[in-house]
Amino acid sequence: MSRPGLASGPVLVVDYGAQYAQLIARRVRECQVYSLIVPSSLSTAEIMALRPSAVILSGGPSSCYAEGAPPAPAGLLVSGVPILGICYGFQLMIRDLGGEVLHTGTGEYGAALLHVAHDPGLLLEGMPTTQQVWMSHGDTCAVAPPGFKVTASTAGTPVAVAEDTTHCLFGMQFHPEVMHTDQGLIMIRRFLKAAGCRTDWTMRGVIDEQVERIRVQVGVGRAICGLSGGVDSAVAAALVQRAIGSRLTCVFVDHGLLRVGEAEQVEKDFVAATGVELRVVDAADEFISALADVTDPEAKRKIVGREFIRAFEQAAAEIAGEHHEAAGYLVQGTLYPDVVESGGGTGTANIKSHHNVGGLPEDLAFELVEPLRELFKDEVRQVGAELGLPEQIVWRQPFPGPGLAIRIIGAVTPERLRILSAADVIVRAELSAAGMDRSIWQCPVVLLADVRSVGVQGDGRTYGYPVVLRPVTSEDAMTADWARIPEAVLAAISTRITNEVPEINRVVLDITTKPPATIEWE
Repeated sequence: MSRPGLASGPVLVVDYGAQYAQLIARRVRECQVYSLIVPSSLSTAEIMALRPSAVILSGGPSSCYAEGAPPAPAGLLVSGVPILGICYGFQLMIRDLGGEVLHTGTGEYGAALLHVAHDPGLLLEGMPTTQQVWMSHGDTCAVAPPGFKVTASTAGTPVAVAEDTTHCLFGMQFHPEVMHTDQGLIMIRRFLKAAGCRTDWTMRGVIDEQVERIRVQVGVGRAICGLSGGVDSAVAAALVQRAIGSRLTCVFVDHGLLRVGEAEQVEKDFVAATGVELRVVDAADEFISALADVTDPEAKRKIVGREFIRAFEQAAAEIAGEHHEAAGYLVQGTLYPDVVESGGGTGTANIKSHHNVGGLPEDLAFELVEPLRELFKDEVRQVGAELGLPEQIVWRQPFPGPGLAIRIIGAVTPERLRILSAADVIVRAELSAAGMDRSIWQCPVVLLADVRSVGVQGDGRTYGYPVVLRPVTSEDAMTADWARIPEAVLAAISTRITNEVPEINRVVLDITTKPPATIEWE
């Protein structure tokens, strides 16, 4: 049942160390409800002091019976505030309110079929009786607490969804926040409606809030922005320019790890659209020299992060001389997936250090300005569109800051960069010709530089490189599925690469989801 009136406080996402905690908050915002993430260490009194309209208990890597596993805040489940438990959070709710959670030795990971009960309850009413959900758990909810109605199950989980509408308590074993759960967003929206949450949070509000924050942070100072040509740095730069105007200078570092046409695209599209002052730094020799003989992915990212900062420092010194004022602020297009994969969440595992998070040097001479740090890619695109950036920037496929350095598995050399760049141009051209620029999220082309493959070309034996195509579909980069590219397009790509790039004699396709794999190979 819905609560009377509308609650104006934030929805608090209690983070138990899940990779998806920020994604839960993002889905709540998609429903135009303001959300905040809070650590699981907060007490119930501290949570209630924030006057939440609802609370969501996130998933997490722990077993609820493991020693040291984070508990639900004492008294929260009986405090009267509407609560939604997801995965680990649901298990805490079941266990603490008198149900049973069992460690059966068999978990569920990835796609599963949800079977909706004859009485579907509030969250599942009117939905298909069988639907796909996304699981990631070891323990299993076996018996619901008193007062709860079980409304769905899976082959491995007897209590997959349960609710106590009298006390506005809901929970599910799967992850409704990921795109691979068919009806997940509808479930979240129905919970928010039952909780009586106000739906008045928009991207326009985000823009206004961030512009004001930037004005307060930078004051009368100057800033430089590391512009890559991608949507993240472009939107960050546009926000900062709106806040401080001509006191922003954008710096484009040509690090020699770019795809063909990247530098030209920056000057043509972004500068033409905004009129921002742009400084181009040619640092290809420095980056490639620093990466010589380096094969470890983490080391590559840290080197790229360090060299970026050195290039920005050089540019800042030149800008200070020209404007007679030092730039003390560095604008970065850091997104939340960068932060969470770098271990920047509350207890989240470090999957890989991003060059602009874990790769920053300790002696950083700038104060960082990161207006997109809590947003996902699709939200950033919305902000960019609201700011009036051109479509070719807003919808550009993601490209990592370290560039082709992390798409060469092995040491980075000028010759390997040339080979990979040539293959990448072909892939982009064929996907664009097939009209797939919007239907796929991203298609990294990966050179397996330390692997050789026997082939036959021109009636002779070859011993060339294999390349991997990694086309994926996604909304936010937190989860991804492999894109089903038509066979004719794949055939055209393979034929062109092996015909036009003689060093490559094998093209393979990566069909792994995220999780378990990440989108980039390094």
